[in-house]
Amino acid sequence: MREASVAEIDAAFAAARAVQPAWDAAGGAERAKVLRAMADALEANREMLMAIAVREAGKSLPDAIAEVREAADFCRYYALLAERQFSGPQTLKGPVGEINTLELHGRGVFACISPWNFPLAIFTGQIAAALAAGNAVLAKPAEQTALIAREAVRLYHAAGLDPRLLALLPGRGETVGAALISHPNLNGVAFTGGTDTAWAINRALAARDGPIVPFIAETGGLNGMFVDTTALREQVIDDVILSAFGTAGQRCSALRLLFLPRDTADGIIEGLVGAMEALIIGDTADPAVDIGPVIDEEAQTKLQDHLRRLEREAKVIKALPAPPGGVFFGPVLAEIPSAAFLQKEVFGPILHVVRYDPEDLEAAAAPLAQAGYGLTLGVHSRIEAFAERVRALVPAGNAYVNRPIIGAVVGVQPFGGEGLSGTGPKAGGPLALTRYAVERSVSTNIAAQGGDPVLLNLEGGL
Repeated sequence: MREASVAEIDAAFAAARAVQPAWDAAGGAERAKVLRAMADALEANREMLMAIAVREAGKSLPDAIAEVREAADFCRYYALLAERQFSGPQTLKGPVGEINTLELHGRGVFACISPWNFPLAIFTGQIAAALAAGNAVLAKPAEQTALIAREAVRLYHAAGLDPRLLALLPGRGETVGAALISHPNLNGVAFTGGTDTAWAINRALAARDGPIVPFIAETGGLNGMFVDTTALREQVIDDVILSAFGTAGQRCSALRLLFLPRDTADGIIEGLVGAMEALIIGDTADPAVDIGPVIDEEAQTKLQDHLRRLEREAKVIKALPAPPGGVFFGPVLAEIPSAAFLQKEVFGPILHVVRYDPEDLEAAAAPLAQAGYGLTLGVHSRIEAFAERVRALVPAGNAYVNRPIIGAVVGVQPFGGEGLSGTGPKAGGPLALTRYAVERSVSTNIAAQGGDPVLLNLEGGL
């Protein structure tokens, strides 16, 4: 797919600015109709979208199904929020003789920059949120997954959205992304991706003249799970395997650090090794395959480099061989001396085990908290006080107790981190549209019109 030119970016901004005011004025209920039609279109084209996700992003078939479902959920959930929050002024309490209202409006034109690991769900969800709030959108998908983005935009347009309200601008971050961020007509940015890229975007936005625009960022995580001696071994093993190795470990919410109590660590590790041996790695078009390729050769090389470091400086417990050819990387289980060994996210199917003594839980958790991330956190325990203590030691945007730490559901588990893991608001949550909107209040002295009609209640005959 050809990269968007500077002239095309300028034209897309001009077209979006021309039609955005009418889209904003239409109100949340009208915008909700388009979003629900988009959800229907996604589901009607599920098989086609799944096939592209498998071919282009290496998604397994269960992950591809979940991808379409989540994209549709975003559209329906944000349609509901648009109806509730953008359907006219909200009257606020105030003094007699005065009416005070608050209403939400779109900011203008948003740039939505999405990642390759959820090329349909996050791409569609960012756009849906911006549109629901009354904005126009210029969307830049990840370079690796532009084909599925093109199909999503086509479906948006077919669902009744004015094509001028949504433009697809594929290309590299260094060129297309930079042009979007620096454009004088930009009114906001929604970004999901790496923390380093988020820093670069934030610096570029800060250097712009003109109004300060919102930056909505969902970034990486250094995610840990803490297990105590009361945890159910089989449940821990199932949830760890899914959280660490599902989607080839290529989720920002994936498990990177597993904290095991010394008394039960050996038994859990033995079970994890056995579960790993049952995993099938290969072409995800085969329904029997559990784990597909990593996204590209660059990602594969980084994982291979980290594995070599583990072999030198830690203890590799189990490393599954990768199939020949392609960009496969077999899941790895390694033991490290402490969480301080891992200071940055390693994006792939590598799980690091840390043994701890229960009386030293705070010391074991400290390096993870000090790393500054705060995306997902897992706890496995039948003691509620243990879960509460871990949550206090390691703040995170999403904490999961006795379950996997991946697979947040729209409207049920609002997703997003804090610290180095994001700015909020949470995607798929009740506050998701707030940063996409401006607030406007109006105060009217109705006593100047001859009294308070509520008190006079003329129709009631007072």
